[in-house]
Amino acid sequence: MTLTKTLKATVATAVLATSAVPAFAADIAVIAGSIEDGFFNLIKKGVDDATLMVEANGGSVNYLRTPNYDNFGPDLVNLINQAVAQGVDGIAIPVWVPEAQVPALQAAVEKGVTIMMYNSGQQVKEDVHGVNYFGSDEYVAGEAGGAYLAQNGAKKILCHIHTPGAINHETRCSGVEAGGTANGAEVVILRTPANLDGDMTGTAESIKSELVADPSIDGVITLASWSADAATNAVAQIGAGDRVMVGSFDMNPAVLSRIQAGTQKMAIDQQPYLQGFLATSMLAAHLDFGTELATDPVLTGPAIVDASNVESALAGVAKGAR
Repeated sequence: MTLTKTLKATVATAVLATSAVPAFAADIAVIAGSIEDGFFNLIKKGVDDATLMVEANGGSVNYLRTPNYDNFGPDLVNLINQAVAQGVDGIAIPVWVPEAQVPALQAAVEKGVTIMMYNSGQQVKEDVHGVNYFGSDEYVAGEAGGAYLAQNGAKKILCHIHTPGAINHETRCSGVEAGGTANGAEVVILRTPANLDGDMTGTAESIKSELVADPSIDGVITLASWSADAATNAVAQIGAGDRVMVGSFDMNPAVLSRIQAGTQKMAIDQQPYLQGFLATSMLAAHLDFGTELATDPVLTGPAIVDASNVESALAGVAKGAR
């Protein structure tokens, strides 16, 4: 009887001691691109869904975006420093401007902040001690896009970069160049000033000028869905719909409608919803529970969307996830 009572008391004490120690609850920041860039609304959908799980475990998520891309590197550094000053446990972030971001992230790590990467910067993950990377391999995605257009008849492809110097965009067009040339096409690169980012009219005029100046261009691939809108406008304005096929990285409802209608050939999907969801949820789980995926990097793309599978992509758009 005495032994039984002693065991019961010991167990009760252990339970009380365990329950008195609160589980770690992660407070994290997710840093993203411009508030003017609709792509990051899809990232946010994933972040928002993952936030429900983070909050259920007592944590918090703060989604931070730059005002635009005009002062991109310094703006990103400011957001990193802001997150650190707020005392976050972890930061989920793409690296677009390594020369600015890497030193700031290294300083954050020295202060005990855990880094999870998504969307861009896979090449510098080790430099910033990133836990994992969720996103597309930008070079492989570009290679697939260039090959697709060339295999479907393009002989000279224009790759448009709307944020010159951004590592993910430069890498995409390098991939397009490799994929296109490997399949018999020539690839030229058009870099427009960063202040034209989101400027449909200015971007359409720039692309139109190239198409008029060089009638041998019979393929255009853009690095964002909004710039695909501009490219198809440019093609339509000069009546070159039968000559110039258009492809894009990323999608929006207009892109998918054009693929459905046959006025855009394809889009390269990197599944931004998954990038936001996985980067947020896996960072929180790593901090809360010490979990870590065996797969590194975790690639969410590329996937080619064309007339053969556009209907399934449209179903995701209806739910705000594609």
